[in-house]
Amino acid sequence: MKIAVLGTGNMGRWLARELAPGHQVWVHDTNPSRTAGLIKVRIAAAPGEIADFNPDLVINAVSLKNTIAAFEAVLPLLGSSCMLADVASVKGAIPEFYRRSGLRFVSVHPMFGPTFANVDRLGDENAIIIRESDREGACFFFDFFRQKQILVHEYSFEQHDRLIAYSLTLPFASTMVFAACMNSATVPGTTFRKHLEIANGLLSEDDGLLSEIIFNTHSIAQLDLVTSRLEFLKHIIRARDSEEAASFFKGLRENIRAKKAPFA
Repeated sequence: MKIAVLGTGNMGRWLARELAPGHQVWVHDTNPSRTAGLIKVRIAAAPGEIADFNPDLVINAVSLKNTIAAFEAVLPLLGSSCMLADVASVKGAIPEFYRRSGLRFVSVHPMFGPTFANVDRLGDENAIIIRESDREGACFFFDFFRQKQILVHEYSFEQHDRLIAYSLTLPFASTMVFAACMNSATVPGTTFRKHLEIANGLLSEDDGLLSEIIFNTHSIAQLDLVTSRLEFLKHIIRARDSEEAASFFKGLRENIRAKKAPFA
């Protein structure tokens, strides 16, 4: 298959590298320095070169805020049989763009970052394939993810963004609040150090990625839940009610043991 990858950040580079052994892969990035070091792929210096390549599949791996613009830049250059694909962490307005494009599409979300995940052992990682995707495209990514031993889930566009608000906005916001409350006088214990490691990892991510996650339409509902739970915890602490605290802790343990996503 002839595949063009738009954007060579961490995810774009990983996809290009993994797909190159079995496919003809071209990559394009508006910052040419980001394509340095990629092997077994062709570099398209300008979008127009993609037209000469005539790809069967275009995978858009640019930042979420630039995803639709990147698609629009290449759309007039693509054949009618070309399929579009995105790996966006929040789908937002992307479904509407696909409806306007007139081309087949497949939308996926690898639920891991190549910066921190062990890309040689992805058996504990997850990926989502959007249910509205073209079946041929969905099968292509299903096979690709399964070859990497990645657990694959299927959700609709709407379910995906609600799930991401739960699985990413919630821990992102909790970690950001932790970091916001830190001060230089802190004497870290074991639990504190573990949280600090998570905070350092999260805040080493690109600001654009962090913004993409928290700007999800469904994020506010999750943050409202966080603040309501914090208010209830403050109520328990003020009342110094041991029985209510024990009941609260029991509920927390049951939540953790369940480990169930809301749409699983």
